[in-house]
Amino acid sequence: MAWLFRFFVAKILPPVLVFVAVAVMLQVYVEAAHVPKYKMAAPTDVWRTLVTERTELAAALWTTTQATLIGFGASTVVGILIAIALAASPLVRRALYPYTLFFQTVPIVAIAPLLVIWFEAGLTSVSISAFIVSVFPVIANTLNGLLSTDPALVDLFQLYGASPFDRLWKLRLPYALPSIMTGLRVAAGLAVIGAIVGEFLVGTLGDAEGLGVKVVGAMKYGRTDRVFAAVLLASLLGLVLFGAVNLAGHLLLRRWHASESN
Repeated sequence: MAWLFRFFVAKILPPVLVFVAVAVMLQVYVEAAHVPKYKMAAPTDVWRTLVTERTELAAALWTTTQATLIGFGASTVVGILIAIALAASPLVRRALYPYTLFFQTVPIVAIAPLLVIWFEAGLTSVSISAFIVSVFPVIANTLNGLLSTDPALVDLFQLYGASPFDRLWKLRLPYALPSIMTGLRVAAGLAVIGAIVGEFLVGTLGDAEGLGVKVVGAMKYGRTDRVFAAVLLASLLGLVLFGAVNLAGHLLLRRWHASESN
């Protein structure tokens, strides 16, 4: 249990203390300045909303979580496969890599209506929105890792007659793993953003409403307490997904890579 206590003190406690300090200062400011509730919700009001509307907000969180996980999972698989294809041939890379920038530069707000037309309003549209926003970091970082493989090791594998698949599976992918994890960390947060933005524009996911829908509805009625509650839950979702990727990276890299040695 000692390691758990050290982990809590070193990793969990500092950001929690900062969060509490900011919440206390915000509470004091809102009360002292008599800020109207429609402009700024006090932290106590947000907490009250989280408690009293917990069932509704939990359902919305689960709806957004589904779209986020589907989009993030798709961006992981598709992004790594695209990067492998681009790394396999300089000609393919020069011909196709510029088109992958589409995922980085596309204004998701502009094409979301097209997603509704093509796939109808629902989980599929929102998941694709999360995928589009989050896939490029996976492609870019994986490709960078694959192309950064030590040439001496590549020559050594070729000297011993390793097949292209063996070179990919036993050398290039392990060598690129730190870069892949970096891309996944970035994609984890972007997937949540993509899902929320998709919900802004798509609306309900069948009979369910995600956090993005809750934010839009709360804004219409000046319910800033509900807005902040939904935003807080979306942030926690991003933190949990980021933490899961970090844990996976630690388990995969801790024995041999310097970035996970501490």
